[in-house]
Amino acid sequence: MAPESSASSDLAEYILSGPLLKSCAISAESVRSNIAEWERLGKLLASQLGFEHDHMDLVQRLRVYHYYLPVYWWVARQLELHRQSGARTAMVLGISAPQGCGKSTLVEQLAALFSAQGRAAACVSIDDFYLPAAGQAALAARHPGNRLLQLRGNAGTHDLELGAQTLTRLRELRRPGDTAAVPRYDKSAFGGRGDRAEPGSWPVVSGPLELVLFEGWMSGFTPLRSEAEAAVVDPHLPAVNQLLGGYRAAWDEQVDCWLVIKIGDPQWVYEWRLQAEERMKAGGRPGMSAEQVADFVSRFMPAYAAYLPGLYAAGPTTAAPGRTLVIEVDRQRSPVAQQPEPVG
Repeated sequence: MAPESSASSDLAEYILSGPLLKSCAISAESVRSNIAEWERLGKLLASQLGFEHDHMDLVQRLRVYHYYLPVYWWVARQLELHRQSGARTAMVLGISAPQGCGKSTLVEQLAALFSAQGRAAACVSIDDFYLPAAGQAALAARHPGNRLLQLRGNAGTHDLELGAQTLTRLRELRRPGDTAAVPRYDKSAFGGRGDRAEPGSWPVVSGPLELVLFEGWMSGFTPLRSEAEAAVVDPHLPAVNQLLGGYRAAWDEQVDCWLVIKIGDPQWVYEWRLQAEERMKAGGRPGMSAEQVADFVSRFMPAYAAYLPGLYAAGPTTAAPGRTLVIEVDRQRSPVAQQPEPVG
């Protein structure tokens, strides 16, 4: 074996200084012995993100080597375990993370990395399974005065059957030539109230598929035990809590392993959402005002208050030991130095 170069040694030491290695079960020996592959994937990831690998700033380098790549290696190991178990389906990774914390970018980069290795991956969001406009209007009419169910977002505003059918179809997409259409939701329809996009516009995924990345802001939430307990959090939450009960059997039972992104304060979601709207407006697209953002995000806060403590303490509904990764990020969406202990 050729001697390790000074640059490779420096890169290995930088990787080993990251906070996620223990959580991701990555040893110092594996980093040093596999540093060429870390660097190759780091260059690929930097290119995907639009970074210049050899001239990344501190934030960019951290994002590549202290965050995304450790998670990539953890998911790769989960794929190995999935295959070793004798499973013949694609592996479903459930990602539970609050709005605005960077989960969509992470999911896109993971999918691109695995696909670049010849391991086809598909991305699915619970946002694509919202009820069509007519269904949402009917739900709102059944719960007059309940502000948590007047607009899309909370438990009860999704088409559980469509989501279950889509996940099942994607999991079974293991033969060349097999295809599956993935639903899409048009959030701009009906003046921003939204509607399901026409099926003809849905992207088509081709087999064989190895990995399904299934992400959502409320994925894996466990309902509170009683209506009274939910009412203490918010008087409108009991109806949502009851509807949440159907998600485990429909969706969570199809998840093989979980990634949870933990945040220190749900109030950060207001700030993150406002930043996203400002970026849209700067790019010439319509965006919500600060007042509209505050109203929109406030509809999710009761669920965060009710369900995040349980998610962080015990993991998602179907969490299993060794199959659940919890990562805590700070206000800048970077992993904190002291990571949570494993759950599940």
